[in-house]
Amino acid sequence: MTNAAYYLLSVVQPAEGTPPDAEGMARITEHLQAFHQELKDAGAWVFAGGLAAPGTATVLRDKNGEVLTTDGPYIESKEYLGGLCIVKAPDLDAALEWGRKALRATTLPIEVRPFHGHVDE
Repeated sequence: MTNAAYYLLSVVQPAEGTPPDAEGMARITEHLQAFHQELKDAGAWVFAGGLAAPGTATVLRDKNGEVLTTDGPYIESKEYLGGLCIVKAPDLDAALEWGRKALRATTLPIEVRPFHGHVDE
C-alpha cells in the first residue's frame, strides 16, 4: 500500500452501564482477534490495544515548574477511550470501512480520525 495515510480508530466506552458477562466478553475478544488478523492480512495493521478504566489513570500537571500528580481521571465523562487501533489506509473511505468492521467486532462506537505522527514499520 503506497502513500498510505494513518488513521486512529478509537473505541468509545460508555462510563456507565453494564459490562458484558464473561461469555459476551469472550465473544467480543474472538471478534477482535479476527478483526486484527484481517488488518494484518490486508497489510493495514500498525498497532492496537485496550486501555484500563479511567480510575487507574495518573494525571501529571505542570505547576510553576513542578510536576503534580493526581490519581484517577482528570475529567468526568459519560464516555472514555477504551482502546485504539492505528491502521494504514489509502484514504478516509478505506479507514471508515475498517471502522465499520471494528464497530461490528467491539459492539461499541468507533471514532475514526487521521493520525499525525511517525509510525515505525
